[in-house]
Amino acid sequence: MAILKEFFNDPVIFFSFTGLAVLLGIGGFYVYYFMSKINHEE
Repeated sequence: MAILKEFFNDPVIFFSFTGLAVLLGIGGFYVYYFMSKINHEE
């Protein structure tokens, strides 16, 4: 529980992990997008 409290109280940790989650989400979207375009073209 202390880790979760520290996560929400420290803005550096919060924004670092939030930014990392956004980047992974965008990366996952592009992987899905390009794979679906490649499979659809064949």
